[in-house]
Amino acid sequence: MNFPTKEAEVVALASNMATGLGIQAPIYPAPPVTPVILTGLITSLNDAEASLVAAKGAMEAATGVKLNLLGNLIEAMKKDIKYAENTVGNDNAKLTLIGWGARHEKTPLAAPGQTLELAAINQGEGTVSFSWKKPVDGGETAAYIIQRRVRPEGLWSNVATAMTTSCALENQERKIEWEFRIVAANKAGEGMPSNTVMVVL
Repeated sequence: MNFPTKEAEVVALASNMATGLGIQAPIYPAPPVTPVILTGLITSLNDAEASLVAAKGAMEAATGVKLNLLGNLIEAMKKDIKYAENTVGNDNAKLTLIGWGARHEKTPLAAPGQTLELAAINQGEGTVSFSWKKPVDGGETAAYIIQRRVRPEGLWSNVATAMTTSCALENQERKIEWEFRIVAANKAGEGMPSNTVMVVL
């Protein structure tokens, strides 16, 4: 039999041992820890558990009071901040006198930068898969436009849109030298096209 690891099981075993040692004194006449001491240890442990539960309850109540007070403080501060902004407008120098600051103008959304490192990672009969890296500058990319043209001087046309940095195209016309590129785009516009990749399907 293995010694228990859970607290409830330890307490249950201790209770059984105290009872058994007390009843079976003729068999166990001189245990190193008497049944009375074992029972006392169990009682102390139970008292400590009760105190811990009470302390947790008190802590939760105190935390609730603190959070409520914090909410009241934040609400009061926001009222004074709004009053200050209405009083002095966007005058940063005057707002700093109360530890606040003028609101920053929202930065207009910029078009994405150039899509990087376009590569054809797999191709078959009429199919091709691409991967690329997102731009490192410019605004956040909302989508990627996959474009192609017939080499060497065909007109670029949009053939697909991707939300991630990979795309698989199927049912592409075969026996044509295609050139592909990727353009990152968002509401502000389009970025510079990526490098081009030639594919013969």
